[in-house]
Amino acid sequence: MPNFGNGYLQIIFSSVTVYLFILAAIRLFGKKELAQLSVIDLVFILLISNAVQNAMVGSNASLAGGLVAASALFITNYVLKFALFRFPRFGRLIQGEPLLLIYKGKLDHKNLSKAKITLGEIKETIREHGVATIEEVDLAILEVDGNISILSNEFRHKTVRKRKSHKVVAKNA
Repeated sequence: MPNFGNGYLQIIFSSVTVYLFILAAIRLFGKKELAQLSVIDLVFILLISNAVQNAMVGSNASLAGGLVAASALFITNYVLKFALFRFPRFGRLIQGEPLLLIYKGKLDHKNLSKAKITLGEIKETIREHGVATIEEVDLAILEVDGNISILSNEFRHKTVRKRKSHKVVAKNA
């Protein structure tokens, strides 16, 4: 049985540090990419995970070292999710707040710019939800999870929400 000494404590510390760094970097560089991963995003995530692997486990390529790193990540994730649930202000700091993109058919250019969403992307999103024009959208919100919620009086059909696709909420007239 391996001795749980400084080597494993170093793996725990490194794993938690890398987790918090990646979380902060994702928060800093934008949340909209998390809603629908493009090929570029997927390649990026795979390369990041490969790049930080050695930073977490160092030269310890043993099964025990990998399990210690994975356990540290699971525990850190659990504690963080609990803190997000228990302390809403902390949740807003980590996850951000929803952004209003369209209100009563009018674009909020400041928030579109802040979210780095192009006019073409917002038009594509509203078309994906069956709304023809921006003017028909009563409300479009970039949610904290990166999904865009669309509400429109013109939109009568509610589609099934898939895990990583934009949310649709229909408002009955």
